[in-house]
Amino acid sequence: MRPAALVTGAGRGIGRAVAEALAGDARVAGLDLAFPDGGPETRVGVDVRDRRAVDAAVTDVAEQLGGIDWVVCAAGITRDRVSWKMDDDEWRDVLDVNLTGAFHVARAATPHLRRSHIGRLVFIGSINGLRGRFGQANYAASKAGLTGLARTLALELARDRVTVNVIAPGFIDTAMTRALSEEARAGAVKRTPLGRIGDPADIAGAVRFLCGPEAGFVTGVVLPVDGGQLLGGMP
Repeated sequence: MRPAALVTGAGRGIGRAVAEALAGDARVAGLDLAFPDGGPETRVGVDVRDRRAVDAAVTDVAEQLGGIDWVVCAAGITRDRVSWKMDDDEWRDVLDVNLTGAFHVARAATPHLRRSHIGRLVFIGSINGLRGRFGQANYAASKAGLTGLARTLALELARDRVTVNVIAPGFIDTAMTRALSEEARAGAVKRTPLGRIGDPADIAGAVRFLCGPEAGFVTGVVLPVDGGQLLGGMP
């Protein structure tokens, strides 16, 4: 039987691309607030900030798919503002979705992953969680937190042969980045040695590798998929 995969944020952007890429190898269920134009065959509407809703959704998916082998946490939001003007709600919303939401999903899925002989847990972080970014104190903190979470879970779950890794995308062409000005997008390309904006499929391909058998001895790793942006150094 093919593996069973659970992807959060599967209604759009990177999460949608990941769900589509994994569908060639696995039976995929998607979690998101909404699926505006389709998505995985198995779709569950859920807010990852709601622990009880996440617990119920993960249980439902495991029952439908006969277990869970791979989990990819791709749900994320931004509320950009310079730190001294950022209000509590803007800080809390981003941390609650990007970091606490990922923890809710990971915790709920862990019993299923531990029973699997091919357990994989992948968090979608960001290079801005490694280097920081002006106006993104909340976002950078949430993505940096995923690194600490992943490395801790990698240690805790190693005895059950579950691998836990983070992918750190650079500037990717999604609805979130398309809302930026042309000047900002051109600047991102200029800062990328490969000379282009990334595609969600670039991230999905890396996720597919980390979920596959070739990555069975890879755990606790942060993998930048950024077209070389980090080669410019980190402040």
